[in-house]
Amino acid sequence: MEITPNCNPFDSDLLKDENYRMIWYLEKDTAKLEIGKISTNIKVHNHNVCVTKSVALVGVHSKWVDTTIAKIKNLKPIYFSSFNEERDMVLKFDEFITGYFFDKKANDKIDIGIVKSNLYFDSNIYPQLIRWLPLKSEYQAVIKIFDYKPYGISGALNVYIMNTVKGEYIASEDDIRSVWIVTVADEIGDGKTINTYYIDTETRKIWKQEVVTAGRKMVMEVILNEIKLPQVESFPKAKASYL
Repeated sequence: MEITPNCNPFDSDLLKDENYRMIWYLEKDTAKLEIGKISTNIKVHNHNVCVTKSVALVGVHSKWVDTTIAKIKNLKPIYFSSFNEERDMVLKFDEFITGYFFDKKANDKIDIGIVKSNLYFDSNIYPQLIRWLPLKSEYQAVIKIFDYKPYGISGALNVYIMNTVKGEYIASEDDIRSVWIVTVADEIGDGKTINTYYIDTETRKIWKQEVVTAGRKMVMEVILNEIKLPQVESFPKAKASYL
C-alpha cells in the first residue's frame, strides 16, 4: 500500500493536543549514555496540526527546534522550520516549495525553490503519522515523503513500514502496555537506518523508539511520571500565521 496526502488511511480523530518528553540514549553493550532530551508538543488548531520538537543535547546550551505544520484532513504539508546553533532552515509548501537554508558556520545562504508535488508528506511528520495509521499484525506500507538536504539527496523519498507485530512495553512495574512494534526504514541519508517504534495499541502513544544506524544503536524512551511538561519554545515566530 502506498500512502500519500491524496490517499491517507490515517485516523484524524487520534490527533489531539499533546506534550511528552523522551530521554535519548546511546546504547553500547549493556551501558547507556544519555545524549539529550527531546520534548514534543502537538497542537491542533482550526484545520491544522502543528508538531514542535525541541532537542536539548547534553553539554550544549542552545536547543535544536523543529516545527512542522500540516492539514488535519490529510496531513498535507504547509510549513517546516528547523533552527539550531549551526544552521537555520525554512520550507513553505504551496504551488512551489520555497524557503532557505542558512549555514551559520560558513555564513552561506541557499534560497530554495522546488516544484511542488501533492504526492508526499513533510519527512518530519512521518513518525507521528505512523501512530495514526490503522495498524494491525503484519501491517506494511510505503509512505511518500519530501526531505531537503542542501548537500545531499533531496526530493521525493520512500519510507517503508516493513513489519508490524503485537508486543508489550513495560512502562512501570505495575503498568505493562500492549503495543504495536513497527519496524521502519527510509531513504533519508544512507538509507540504511532502521527505526523501531513501540506504539500503544489503545492510546497510540509512542513509548519507545529504537534507531540502528552505522553499527550504533540509539534509544528514545518516554519520561514517566511527569504530570505537567514545559511548553517548548514557539519557533518560529511566524508559525502563528499558519495555524
